[in-house]
Amino acid sequence: MADYYELLGVSRDATADDIKRSYRRLAREHHPDANPGDVEAEARFKQVAVAYETLSDPERRRQYDMFGEAGPGAQSPFGGGGLGDIFDMFFNQGGFGGGGQTAPSGPPRGSDLEAVVDLEFADAVFGAQAPVSVRTAMPCDDCEATGAAPGSQAQTCVECAGVGQVRRVRQSILGQMVTAGPCPRCNGFGTVVPTPCPTCRGEGRSIEEHTFNVDVPAGVDTGATLRLPGRGAVGPRGGAAGDLYVHVRVAPDDRFVRHGDDLHHDLHVAATQAALGAEIPLTTLDGDEVVAVAPGTQTGKVHRLRGQGVPHLQSRGRGDLLVQIVVDTPTELSEEEAELLRQLAELRGEEVASPESGLFSRLKSAFK
Repeated sequence: MADYYELLGVSRDATADDIKRSYRRLAREHHPDANPGDVEAEARFKQVAVAYETLSDPERRRQYDMFGEAGPGAQSPFGGGGLGDIFDMFFNQGGFGGGGQTAPSGPPRGSDLEAVVDLEFADAVFGAQAPVSVRTAMPCDDCEATGAAPGSQAQTCVECAGVGQVRRVRQSILGQMVTAGPCPRCNGFGTVVPTPCPTCRGEGRSIEEHTFNVDVPAGVDTGATLRLPGRGAVGPRGGAAGDLYVHVRVAPDDRFVRHGDDLHHDLHVAATQAALGAEIPLTTLDGDEVVAVAPGTQTGKVHRLRGQGVPHLQSRGRGDLLVQIVVDTPTELSEEEAELLRQLAELRGEEVASPESGLFSRLKSAFK
Protein backbone atom coordinates (compact mmCIF):
# COMPACT_ATOMS: atom_id res chain seq x y z
CA MET A 1 0.00 0.00 0.00
CA ALA A 2 1.18 3.55 -0.73
CA ASP A 3 2.24 5.92 2.01
CA TYR A 4 -0.77 6.76 4.18
CA TYR A 5 -0.06 10.48 4.04
CA GLU A 6 0.11 10.37 0.25
CA LEU A 7 -3.14 8.39 0.11
CA LEU A 8 -4.94 11.08 2.10
CA GLY A 9 -3.19 13.90 0.28
CA VAL A 10 -1.82 15.55 3.44
CA SER A 11 1.64 16.40 4.72
CA ARG A 12 3.31 14.45 7.50
CA ASP A 13 2.76 17.35 9.91
CA ALA A 14 -0.96 17.61 9.11
CA THR A 15 -3.31 18.21 12.02
CA ALA A 16 -6.07 15.80 13.03
CA ASP A 17 -8.66 18.14 11.49
CA ASP A 18 -6.72 18.26 8.20
CA ILE A 19 -6.65 14.46 8.09
CA LYS A 20 -10.34 14.21 8.87
CA ARG A 21 -11.34 16.74 6.21
CA SER A 22 -9.23 15.04 3.57
CA TYR A 23 -10.58 11.59 4.49
CA ARG A 24 -14.20 12.72 4.28
CA ARG A 25 -13.60 14.24 0.85
CA LEU A 26 -11.85 11.14 -0.50
CA ALA A 27 -14.39 8.78 1.07
CA ARG A 28 -17.19 10.60 -0.72
CA GLU A 29 -15.24 10.53 -3.97
CA HIS A 30 -14.38 6.81 -3.92
CA HIS A 31 -17.39 5.40 -2.02
CA PRO A 32 -18.74 2.23 -3.74
CA ASP A 33 -22.26 3.71 -3.76
CA ALA A 34 -20.96 6.61 -5.84
CA ASN A 35 -19.00 4.29 -8.16
CA PRO A 36 -21.14 1.20 -8.74
CA GLY A 37 -19.13 -1.60 -10.34
CA ASP A 38 -15.85 0.32 -10.19
CA VAL A 39 -13.40 -2.12 -8.61
CA GLU A 40 -10.54 0.38 -8.55
CA ALA A 41 -12.65 2.97 -6.72
CA GLU A 42 -13.72 0.37 -4.15
CA ALA A 43 -10.09 -0.65 -3.55
CA ARG A 44 -9.08 2.99 -3.23
CA PHE A 45 -11.91 3.56 -0.75
CA LYS A 46 -10.66 0.70 1.43
CA GLN A 47 -7.08 1.99 1.30
CA VAL A 48 -8.19 5.47 2.32
CA ALA A 49 -10.21 4.02 5.21
CA VAL A 50 -7.21 2.05 6.49
CA ALA A 51 -4.98 5.11 6.22
CA TYR A 52 -7.47 7.25 8.14
CA GLU A 53 -7.96 4.67 10.90
CA THR A 54 -4.20 4.62 11.43
CA LEU A 55 -3.46 8.35 11.24
CA SER A 56 -6.54 9.43 13.23
CA ASP A 57 -5.30 7.50 16.28
CA PRO A 58 -2.37 9.34 17.92
CA GLU A 59 -0.60 6.19 19.13
CA ARG A 60 -1.05 4.28 15.89
CA ARG A 61 0.12 7.34 13.96
CA ARG A 62 3.25 7.56 16.13
CA GLN A 63 3.99 3.88 15.47
CA TYR A 64 3.42 4.38 11.74
CA ASP A 65 5.71 7.40 11.63
CA MET A 66 8.43 5.35 13.33
CA PHE A 67 8.11 1.98 11.62
CA GLY A 68 5.76 2.35 8.67
CA GLU A 69 2.76 0.21 7.73
CA ALA A 70 4.14 -3.07 9.10
CA GLY A 71 4.71 -1.66 12.60
CA PRO A 72 7.84 -2.27 14.69
CA GLY A 73 8.53 -5.56 12.87
CA ALA A 74 9.21 -3.63 9.66
CA GLN A 75 12.77 -2.96 10.79
CA SER A 76 13.57 -6.64 10.16
CA PRO A 77 13.74 -7.82 6.55
CA PHE A 78 12.02 -11.04 7.66
CA GLY A 79 9.13 -9.23 9.43
CA GLY A 80 8.08 -9.70 13.04
CA GLY A 81 11.14 -10.83 14.97
CA GLY A 82 13.27 -11.94 12.04
CA LEU A 83 14.41 -15.52 11.35
CA GLY A 84 13.13 -16.77 14.69
CA ASP A 85 9.56 -16.05 13.68
CA ILE A 86 10.03 -17.74 10.33
CA PHE A 87 11.13 -21.00 12.01
CA ASP A 88 8.46 -20.64 14.67
CA MET A 89 5.77 -20.33 11.99
CA PHE A 90 6.79 -23.65 10.41
CA PHE A 91 7.79 -25.66 13.46
CA ASN A 92 5.49 -24.40 16.23
CA GLN A 93 2.17 -23.23 14.82
CA GLY A 94 0.61 -26.61 14.29
CA GLY A 95 3.60 -28.04 12.41
CA PHE A 96 6.66 -29.91 13.62
CA GLY A 97 8.48 -29.46 16.90
CA GLY A 98 7.15 -28.20 20.19
CA GLY A 99 8.95 -25.02 21.27
CA GLY A 100 8.04 -21.38 20.86
CA GLN A 101 5.45 -19.12 22.42
CA THR A 102 1.93 -18.61 21.14
CA ALA A 103 0.84 -14.98 20.90
CA PRO A 104 -1.79 -14.00 23.49
CA SER A 105 -5.37 -14.04 22.30
CA GLY A 106 -6.73 -11.35 24.58
CA PRO A 107 -10.30 -10.06 24.81
CA PRO A 108 -12.23 -10.54 21.57
CA ARG A 109 -13.43 -7.67 19.43
CA GLY A 110 -17.02 -6.57 19.81
CA SER A 111 -19.62 -7.19 17.14
CA ASP A 112 -20.53 -4.83 14.32
CA LEU A 113 -23.92 -3.13 14.51
CA GLU A 114 -26.39 -1.76 12.00
CA ALA A 115 -28.77 1.18 12.28
CA VAL A 116 -31.00 3.26 10.03
CA VAL A 117 -30.99 7.06 9.85
CA ASP A 118 -34.02 8.86 8.42
CA LEU A 119 -33.23 12.14 6.67
CA GLU A 120 -35.32 14.95 5.33
CA PHE A 121 -34.85 15.55 1.62
CA ALA A 122 -32.94 18.84 2.05
CA ASP A 123 -30.62 17.31 4.68
CA ALA A 124 -29.67 14.54 2.26
CA VAL A 125 -28.94 17.10 -0.46
CA PHE A 126 -26.85 19.50 1.61
CA GLY A 127 -25.53 17.14 4.31
CA ALA A 128 -26.31 17.24 7.99
CA GLN A 129 -25.40 15.88 11.39
CA ALA A 130 -28.02 13.32 12.38
CA PRO A 131 -28.44 11.45 15.68
CA VAL A 132 -28.55 7.65 15.55
CA SER A 133 -29.59 5.62 18.59
CA VAL A 134 -28.55 2.00 19.03
CA ARG A 135 -28.81 -0.50 21.83
CA THR A 136 -25.24 -1.62 22.25
CA ALA A 137 -22.61 -2.95 24.66
CA MET A 138 -20.74 -0.16 26.43
CA PRO A 139 -17.82 -0.39 28.91
CA CYS A 140 -18.98 -1.02 32.47
CA ASP A 141 -18.26 2.09 34.56
CA ASP A 142 -18.20 0.27 37.90
CA CYS A 143 -15.31 -2.04 37.01
CA GLU A 144 -13.78 0.12 34.25
CA ALA A 145 -14.33 -2.71 31.74
CA THR A 146 -12.10 -5.19 33.63
CA GLY A 147 -14.97 -7.43 34.73
CA ALA A 148 -13.55 -7.55 38.28
CA ALA A 149 -15.49 -6.27 41.28
CA PRO A 150 -14.23 -2.99 42.81
CA GLY A 151 -11.26 -3.72 45.06
CA SER A 152 -10.30 -6.87 43.15
CA GLN A 153 -8.57 -7.56 39.88
CA ALA A 154 -8.26 -10.15 37.18
CA GLN A 155 -5.58 -12.80 37.65
CA THR A 156 -3.36 -14.51 35.12
CA CYS A 157 -4.79 -17.84 34.07
CA VAL A 158 -2.67 -20.65 35.54
CA GLU A 159 -3.59 -23.12 32.81
CA CYS A 160 -2.39 -21.07 29.82
CA ALA A 161 0.00 -18.76 31.73
CA GLY A 162 -1.81 -15.72 30.37
CA VAL A 163 -1.44 -16.68 26.74
CA GLY A 164 -5.14 -17.43 26.19
CA GLN A 165 -4.33 -20.58 24.23
CA VAL A 166 -3.31 -24.09 25.14
CA ARG A 167 -1.14 -26.30 22.96
CA ARG A 168 -1.64 -30.00 22.46
CA VAL A 169 1.36 -32.12 21.43
CA ARG A 170 1.08 -35.56 19.92
CA GLN A 171 3.55 -37.88 18.28
CA SER A 172 3.34 -38.82 14.62
CA ILE A 173 5.57 -40.51 12.09
CA LEU A 174 6.76 -37.04 11.12
CA GLY A 175 7.63 -36.07 14.68
CA GLN A 176 5.77 -33.95 17.20
CA MET A 177 2.55 -32.36 15.93
CA VAL A 178 1.39 -29.24 17.81
CA THR A 179 -2.08 -27.74 17.73
CA ALA A 180 -3.33 -24.67 19.57
CA GLY A 181 -6.81 -23.65 20.70
CA PRO A 182 -8.56 -21.30 23.13
CA CYS A 183 -7.88 -22.03 26.78
CA PRO A 184 -10.95 -23.75 28.28
CA ARG A 185 -10.34 -22.18 31.68
CA CYS A 186 -10.19 -18.49 30.65
CA ASN A 187 -11.96 -18.79 27.27
CA GLY A 188 -9.02 -17.20 25.50
CA PHE A 189 -8.79 -14.06 27.66
CA GLY A 190 -5.55 -15.04 29.35
CA THR A 191 -6.96 -13.94 32.70
CA VAL A 192 -9.66 -15.13 35.08
CA VAL A 193 -11.86 -13.03 37.36
CA PRO A 194 -12.21 -14.62 40.82
CA THR A 195 -14.63 -11.93 42.01
CA PRO A 196 -16.82 -10.77 39.10
CA CYS A 197 -18.26 -7.27 39.03
CA PRO A 198 -21.88 -7.49 40.27
CA THR A 199 -23.03 -4.87 37.75
CA CYS A 200 -21.83 -6.58 34.57
CA ARG A 201 -21.32 -10.10 36.02
CA GLY A 202 -17.73 -10.19 34.91
CA GLU A 203 -18.40 -9.18 31.31
CA GLY A 204 -16.78 -5.77 31.64
CA ARG A 205 -19.61 -4.27 29.60
CA SER A 206 -23.29 -3.51 29.90
CA ILE A 207 -26.11 -3.10 27.40
CA GLU A 208 -27.23 0.50 27.05
CA GLU A 209 -29.09 2.80 24.70
CA HIS A 210 -26.51 5.10 23.14
CA THR A 211 -26.84 7.96 20.66
CA PHE A 212 -24.16 8.86 18.13
CA ASN A 213 -24.07 11.97 15.95
CA VAL A 214 -23.44 10.92 12.35
CA ASP A 215 -21.88 13.34 9.87
CA VAL A 216 -23.95 12.73 6.75
CA PRO A 217 -22.12 13.93 3.60
CA ALA A 218 -23.96 16.10 1.09
CA GLY A 219 -25.49 14.17 -1.80
CA VAL A 220 -26.32 10.86 -0.12
CA ASP A 221 -29.44 9.01 -1.15
CA THR A 222 -31.57 6.14 0.06
CA GLY A 223 -29.51 2.93 0.10
CA ALA A 224 -26.19 4.54 1.00
CA THR A 225 -24.33 3.05 3.99
CA LEU A 226 -22.03 5.02 6.29
CA ARG A 227 -19.37 3.20 8.34
CA LEU A 228 -18.46 4.50 11.79
CA PRO A 229 -15.29 2.71 12.94
CA GLY A 230 -15.24 1.79 16.62
CA ARG A 231 -18.89 2.72 17.19
CA GLY A 232 -20.16 -0.85 17.38
CA ALA A 233 -20.44 -3.01 20.49
CA VAL A 234 -17.37 -3.13 22.71
CA GLY A 235 -15.79 -6.52 23.31
CA PRO A 236 -15.97 -8.21 26.72
CA ARG A 237 -13.46 -7.18 29.40
CA GLY A 238 -11.80 -4.40 27.44
CA GLY A 239 -12.04 -5.88 23.96
CA ALA A 240 -12.00 -3.47 21.02
CA ALA A 241 -15.28 -2.12 19.70
CA GLY A 242 -16.76 -3.22 16.39
CA ASP A 243 -18.03 -0.85 13.72
CA LEU A 244 -21.43 0.75 13.24
CA TYR A 245 -22.96 0.66 9.76
CA VAL A 246 -25.63 3.30 9.26
CA HIS A 247 -28.07 2.78 6.37
CA VAL A 248 -29.52 5.98 4.94
CA ARG A 249 -33.24 6.42 4.22
CA VAL A 250 -34.36 9.71 2.66
CA ALA A 251 -37.93 11.00 2.88
CA PRO A 252 -39.54 11.98 -0.46
CA ASP A 253 -40.18 15.64 -1.23
CA ASP A 254 -43.56 16.93 -2.43
CA ARG A 255 -41.96 19.41 -4.86
CA PHE A 256 -38.80 17.80 -6.20
CA VAL A 257 -38.00 14.35 -7.59
CA ARG A 258 -34.39 13.21 -7.68
CA HIS A 259 -32.88 11.50 -10.72
CA GLY A 260 -29.21 10.87 -10.01
CA ASP A 261 -27.79 14.26 -9.09
CA ASP A 262 -30.47 16.23 -10.96
CA LEU A 263 -33.72 17.46 -9.44
CA HIS A 264 -36.99 17.60 -11.41
CA HIS A 265 -39.95 19.89 -10.73
CA ASP A 266 -43.29 20.35 -12.54
CA LEU A 267 -44.21 24.05 -12.70
CA HIS A 268 -47.93 24.55 -13.34
CA VAL A 269 -48.90 27.69 -15.25
CA ALA A 270 -52.27 28.97 -16.43
CA ALA A 271 -53.19 28.79 -20.10
CA THR A 272 -53.23 32.58 -20.31
CA GLN A 273 -49.71 32.77 -18.81
CA ALA A 274 -48.43 30.19 -21.28
CA ALA A 275 -50.05 32.02 -24.20
CA LEU A 276 -49.05 35.57 -23.28
CA GLY A 277 -45.87 34.91 -21.32
CA ALA A 278 -45.19 35.51 -17.63
CA GLU A 279 -42.57 35.49 -14.92
CA ILE A 280 -43.41 32.74 -12.42
CA PRO A 281 -41.82 32.73 -8.92
CA LEU A 282 -40.31 29.40 -7.82
CA THR A 283 -38.90 28.49 -4.41
CA THR A 284 -35.96 26.11 -4.83
CA LEU A 285 -33.81 24.41 -2.21
CA ASP A 286 -31.36 27.30 -2.59
CA GLY A 287 -33.88 30.12 -2.36
CA ASP A 288 -36.32 32.05 -4.57
CA GLU A 289 -35.97 32.08 -8.35
CA VAL A 290 -38.04 33.52 -11.22
CA VAL A 291 -38.83 31.33 -14.24
CA ALA A 292 -39.42 33.32 -17.42
CA VAL A 293 -42.26 31.70 -19.42
CA ALA A 294 -42.09 32.87 -23.03
CA PRO A 295 -45.32 33.60 -24.96
CA GLY A 296 -46.66 30.48 -26.61
CA THR A 297 -44.96 28.05 -24.22
CA GLN A 298 -46.28 24.50 -24.47
CA THR A 299 -46.50 21.75 -21.88
CA GLY A 300 -43.21 19.89 -21.67
CA LYS A 301 -40.93 22.89 -22.09
CA VAL A 302 -37.95 22.44 -19.74
CA HIS A 303 -35.98 25.20 -18.02
CA ARG A 304 -32.59 24.13 -16.67
CA LEU A 305 -31.30 25.89 -13.54
CA ARG A 306 -27.65 24.87 -13.50
CA GLY A 307 -25.91 24.01 -10.26
CA GLN A 308 -29.11 23.86 -8.20
CA GLY A 309 -29.34 20.10 -8.02
CA VAL A 310 -27.63 17.56 -5.72
CA PRO A 311 -23.90 17.82 -4.88
CA HIS A 312 -21.74 15.16 -6.56
CA LEU A 313 -20.39 12.63 -4.06
CA GLN A 314 -17.45 11.62 -6.23
CA SER A 315 -16.40 15.09 -7.40
CA ARG A 316 -16.99 18.78 -6.97
CA GLY A 317 -20.01 20.60 -8.29
CA ARG A 318 -23.72 19.88 -8.32
CA GLY A 319 -26.36 18.58 -10.64
CA ASP A 320 -29.07 20.77 -12.19
CA LEU A 321 -32.67 21.63 -11.39
CA LEU A 322 -34.92 20.80 -14.36
CA VAL A 323 -38.20 22.74 -14.33
CA GLN A 324 -40.83 21.33 -16.68
CA ILE A 325 -43.75 23.55 -17.67
CA VAL A 326 -47.24 22.08 -17.30
CA VAL A 327 -49.99 24.19 -18.86
CA ASP A 328 -53.25 23.91 -16.91
CA THR A 329 -56.51 24.09 -18.88
CA PRO A 330 -59.27 25.77 -16.85
CA THR A 331 -62.03 23.37 -15.85
CA GLU A 332 -64.52 25.81 -14.30
CA LEU A 333 -65.47 28.96 -16.27
CA SER A 334 -67.91 31.71 -15.44
CA GLU A 335 -70.34 32.86 -18.16
CA GLU A 336 -68.23 35.98 -18.70
CA GLU A 337 -65.01 33.95 -19.01
CA ALA A 338 -66.64 31.52 -21.42
CA GLU A 339 -67.94 34.38 -23.54
CA LEU A 340 -64.48 35.97 -23.71
CA LEU A 341 -62.97 32.68 -24.85
CA ARG A 342 -65.66 32.32 -27.54
CA GLN A 343 -64.83 35.79 -28.78
CA LEU A 344 -61.14 34.85 -28.90
CA ALA A 345 -61.96 31.69 -30.83
CA GLU A 346 -64.04 33.72 -33.29
CA LEU A 347 -61.16 36.16 -33.82
CA ARG A 348 -58.77 33.25 -34.48
CA GLY A 349 -61.21 31.45 -36.72
CA GLU A 350 -61.40 28.43 -34.44
CA GLU A 351 -64.57 26.41 -34.17
CA VAL A 352 -65.86 25.74 -30.66
CA ALA A 353 -69.05 24.25 -29.34
CA SER A 354 -71.85 26.73 -28.77
CA PRO A 355 -73.45 26.79 -25.34
CA GLU A 356 -76.82 25.89 -26.90
CA SER A 357 -75.48 22.63 -28.34
CA GLY A 358 -75.44 20.94 -24.96
CA LEU A 359 -72.00 19.49 -25.70
CA PHE A 360 -70.56 20.71 -22.44
CA SER A 361 -73.33 19.19 -20.36
CA ARG A 362 -73.04 15.87 -22.20
CA LEU A 363 -69.28 15.78 -21.67
CA LYS A 364 -69.69 16.54 -17.99
CA SER A 365 -72.26 13.77 -17.62
CA ALA A 366 -69.98 11.27 -19.36
CA PHE A 367 -67.19 11.77 -16.82
CA LYS A 368 -69.37 11.70 -13.70
